[in-house]
Amino acid sequence: MAKVEHPLQALSNYLPEGAFDPVVSLINEYKVHLTVTKARKSVLGDYRHAALGANHKISVNGNLNQYEFLITLLHELAHLLCFEQYKNRVEAHGKEWKSIYGNLLAAFIRMEIFPADIQKSLQKTLLNPAATANGETALLLVLRKYDAVKKEGHAFVAHIPEGALFESLKGRIFRRGKKRRIRIECVEVATGYVYSFSALTEVKLIQG
Repeated sequence: MAKVEHPLQALSNYLPEGAFDPVVSLINEYKVHLTVTKARKSVLGDYRHAALGANHKISVNGNLNQYEFLITLLHELAHLLCFEQYKNRVEAHGKEWKSIYGNLLAAFIRMEIFPADIQKSLQKTLLNPAATANGETALLLVLRKYDAVKKEGHAFVAHIPEGALFESLKGRIFRRGKKRRIRIECVEVATGYVYSFSALTEVKLIQG
């Protein structure tokens, strides 16, 4: 995976207004080697602890919108802080990490950096942060509104009215059904088979 190194000032292009100074303060305080990477399908960011005299290493995908970039960076910084305090004696996303991550998020929420809808969703995250982005469906649906590039005629399954038709990436036609806990049942028109879709699946709308 090709990586692009950025001087700290360039980091301001990836962060929302008001976040640069407090983020740089944390990076400098904990001697973080931060890398902005190209998009990765499996992860949004990652952390590797300092070893053999090297700095802590954090990477964040550069294709994220500014608010998601900041939240992902705070997620990884929480791993750093958790390692500093507990080393490898606790679970990666255990109660200790959740407490540290929650405190970091709360500090940035108090700075009024996030829009009201993201802030409202983050308040729920504070109660029990998820280990991965996929566990934050409600938050991710809000964050998607701030993506710079949107595909015309496309939508997330969660935003499609029940009963509406859509086309999957593989060209199959489905009718949107009911939500079952965190996933949505959809019926394939050609076969009548029921499939379970993530609320965050992006599909092409079919008119009429």
